[in-house]
Amino acid sequence: MSPALSFSGLDISILGPAFIAGLLVLATHVPLGMQVLDRGIVFIDLAIAQIAGIGVVAADVMGWESSEHAWAVQVAAVGAALLGAFLLNWTERRWPEIQEALIGVLFVVASCIGILLLAGNPHGGEHLKDLLVGQILWVSSTQLWSVAALTAVVLAAWFSIGRRVGRLAFYLLFALAVTASVQLVGVYLVFSSLIVPALATRAVSRGRLWVAYALGAIAYALGLALSALADWPSGAVIVLVMALAGVITSAVYGRSGRSLS
Repeated sequence: MSPALSFSGLDISILGPAFIAGLLVLATHVPLGMQVLDRGIVFIDLAIAQIAGIGVVAADVMGWESSEHAWAVQVAAVGAALLGAFLLNWTERRWPEIQEALIGVLFVVASCIGILLLAGNPHGGEHLKDLLVGQILWVSSTQLWSVAALTAVVLAAWFSIGRRVGRLAFYLLFALAVTASVQLVGVYLVFSSLIVPALATRAVSRGRLWVAYALGAIAYALGLALSALADWPSGAVIVLVMALAGVITSAVYGRSGRSLS
């Protein structure tokens, strides 16, 4: 039996900030995702996001989860992500032929460390769920402003350097972007925002970036609206809507060979 739809859930005061959070994530993840596909390191975001999550979990274990320790949490998350970036840069220089496999191993190891850190926490399951699926509906204005500032820095660096960015600089920019986004939307949406738009627009020769941005924005808007109407988990719904939008976009451009001017 299908769930009853409730239009009372369409509250712009909740959905508006959530949609802005999604746009901020897309702003950096769409161009970075295209570079990730070109470099053949698809699962880097999962690994970096999971490592950044370890920083957040470690801060929680040390009692820094309250608002007065917000900066300590950010430092822990960014520090963990940057260490992960340096490690992946080192492994790519040393063993480039197995970099993708090493990224996968790092993701699994980071996931298990997170589980162990939460093992003694009575709310460990809830924290783990938040890390994976996120709490996009409950983003605060403070989070949005801080992520917007970081997004501006990452985009300025990215579009000024572009494809000339070196391996280490790429990993560091990636770590900064993912650290902010994983706390807004969770690991699953981080991965989807990075890979699905980039993957779905491979056949677009002109205006690819804007098609990818449009795909992601539509998926966030429709996913948030549908989850509010049906009272479903927003993160999971957005991922599924984005995947469907990606399949449709790929089919349309793959069949017709059309591109934007």
